Amino acid sequence: MKKGTTYLTNSVVLVALLLLNLPAWAQFSISGKVADAEGGTLPGAAVILEGTYKGTYTDAAGNFQLVNLKPGSVSVKVSLLGYESQTQTVTLSQNTTIDIKLAKTAVAVDEVVVSATRANQKSAIAYSDVTRRDLDKLNLGQDIPQLLNFTPSIVTTSDAGTGVGYTGIRIRGSDATRVNVTLNGIPYNDAESQGTFFVDMPDFASSVSSIQIQRGVGTSTNGAGAFGASVNIQTNKLEANPYAETNASVGSFGTRKLNVLAGTGLLNGHFAVDARLSTIHSDGFIDRAFSNLKSFYLSGGYYGKKGFIRLNAFSGQEQTYQAWNGIPEDILKTNRTYNAFTYDNQTDNYQQDNYQLISSYELSKNWRANLSFFYTKGKGYYEEFKPNDSFSKYGLPNVTIGDSTITKTDIIRRKWLDNDFYGTVFSFDYNSYGKLTANIGGGWNQYQGGHYGEIIWARVAGNTNIRERYYNDDATKTDFNVYAKAFYQFSNRLNGFLDLQVRTVGYSFLGFNSQLQNVQQNANLTFFNPKAGLTYSLDDQSTLYASVGVGHREPNRDDYTQSTPASRPKPEQLIDYEAGYKLQTEQLAFTANLYYMDYKNQLVLSGQLNDVGAYNRVNIPNSYRAGLELEAGARLAKQLRWNVNATFSQNKVKNFTEYLDNYDNGLQEARQYSRTDISFSPNVIAGSQLLFTPAKGLELGLLSKYVGKQYLDNTSNENRKLNPYFTNDIRLIYTLKPKFAKELAFTLLFNNVLNELYESNGYTYAYISEGKVYADNAYYPQAGRNFLAGIRLRF
Repeated sequence: MKKGTTYLTNSVVLVALLLLNLPAWAQFSISGKVADAEGGTLPGAAVILEGTYKGTYTDAAGNFQLVNLKPGSVSVKVSLLGYESQTQTVTLSQNTTIDIKLAKTAVAVDEVVVSATRANQKSAIAYSDVTRRDLDKLNLGQDIPQLLNFTPSIVTTSDAGTGVGYTGIRIRGSDATRVNVTLNGIPYNDAESQGTFFVDMPDFASSVSSIQIQRGVGTSTNGAGAFGASVNIQTNKLEANPYAETNASVGSFGTRKLNVLAGTGLLNGHFAVDARLSTIHSDGFIDRAFSNLKSFYLSGGYYGKKGFIRLNAFSGQEQTYQAWNGIPEDILKTNRTYNAFTYDNQTDNYQQDNYQLISSYELSKNWRANLSFFYTKGKGYYEEFKPNDSFSKYGLPNVTIGDSTITKTDIIRRKWLDNDFYGTVFSFDYNSYGKLTANIGGGWNQYQGGHYGEIIWARVAGNTNIRERYYNDDATKTDFNVYAKAFYQFSNRLNGFLDLQVRTVGYSFLGFNSQLQNVQQNANLTFFNPKAGLTYSLDDQSTLYASVGVGHREPNRDDYTQSTPASRPKPEQLIDYEAGYKLQTEQLAFTANLYYMDYKNQLVLSGQLNDVGAYNRVNIPNSYRAGLELEAGARLAKQLRWNVNATFSQNKVKNFTEYLDNYDNGLQEARQYSRTDISFSPNVIAGSQLLFTPAKGLELGLLSKYVGKQYLDNTSNENRKLNPYFTNDIRLIYTLKPKFAKELAFTLLFNNVLNELYESNGYTYAYISEGKVYADNAYYPQAGRNFLAGIRLRF
């Protein structure tokens, strides 16, 4: 704890010093106007001083100004969606004026399909953009959550302890079921659990061009409710030239990855095809927790001057040995790789196939229409050995042999999920090329899920047939949303946005009625999610912003199926308040963001048994998350850069009732708490990347991550917690430009070099026995010192 606290203190002090010591030599300015080929103004164009953190956007008249610049030669890059980027070199010895004209792209660009759901400089919300280059530096076979680990307010975990296989992500303490994920603007979250399983998309990061993470409610998007954050992923954008690439990596715990990528470039000025084939294996840090992963990505499109149509097909296949149960606390002390499962086929097996038809067309200079259709097919099972299980649990009669009646036997079962998910998303984008831009959009989707269990073996089988089903139920969920967004420039300094969304959810499922009969039931919900914000530019370097947004989230599958209408929980509501300050100079980019997330009816586990005998989640009336997010990027010297972020927060349940099973009397005992911490919500999260480039093509990086104490439940009990941890990685990247290839890159990543022993996830079960309270805690330890090494060859 002490070393982590020292690290945070030093980080905050250094950021403060950087802010107090802005360059004294800055004295010149560059101003100008950006227009199209016909001379029409282009507001909202990004104007960047290359090699620095300095940048701005053109105003409603297409004008821009960059001030406080040191003398010398600088490169100004101007870019705008739908136009060819331009770079102009300027020698500064006095204040300089330049005019830049941008030509329309020869063909439509892929980025337009995600613009309606992404945040921009006018959105007044907290967000981070992750580029393909950022991903490539870490992409050695681990899942997407691990690759996002160093962005603000993120905590990741891995069941197998290596970042391969089943992984998880929390943003501001909100787990994956509260994080909306879209792929090219198309919803990806599982409709029933609302979670996201990146294990079903092995090596998908190799087909990603950019990721935007919005913290808080964010902008209106498609699919599951964004109830803590949203992750917007865009796949490969158009490559004008042919290419081929291969990546290979190996590492500790038998980890290895191999992929091949290729693209035709633009054929005959209109056609393009991209493809990827990947395989990943890891033995896992936890005993037997192996992962065998395969995937492919195939995309083909036609691009015209005003529009394009593109078909994406991608698939993932996973087989992972189960490490879901964690390690009991008493065993963890002596065996950090323990796995209670020993049956050789205790595996999870799943395949997911995704198809996306994406189109965009420019209706006029001011209007563009985007329309996409999608279909996802998922099917798989997990297999379990269940020793000495009762026949009655499977609806089977006891077996009589001679004069003996057998009520229990060893059983191997499979639990299947067979689902279809399909729908459409659309948006109409308006740009006045003046003060107003707007989006009108929405989407409709339907999920049909089949859930069934099979007995594939029993030591004493009786008359049971192989693959006999012991449960079989279907569920259908329909989701529709429509939104309207407007961004308006009131003046050269003041911008505002208004974002209104209506979302409806219909769910048909097999659940208990008031007579405890298991029958088909329906739930229908309608949500209104308004958002608004303002941004104010103090000067060309500094911006203030503030926003408020409302989000709603429906209960998940288990909340519905394991309750009756009388005990069924209500939907959750979140009102999210954000306010911040941004500073950009040549040497420094800095953001400070304050947030207050006010929850009504947040769903949590309390230990209470409901009217069907299930430990179902319950609504708590009042809870909140309040915090300060700091993010900075600084050029400390010509060859030294430092990217650092820190989140300081309070995450509280105002009043909470815990229910404990009392084994002394067979009842439950209630205990009251007030102002306790929300589970899995550390008060401090910090990340750092110190990057040194001592020679051309060589980058050395020290990557550090600190996560504060987390409680396993909502009681703030010190006996039920995850200890804070502080990890350090060392990364070396050497990139060459040989004659026989466009790029040859070597990456060496030493993870957890100080061999920190830590756990990133866990759970607890508290009860009363012999008058005392006990807690059975289980943890998910992560790997100690380990390495990954990779090579990338691009033609």
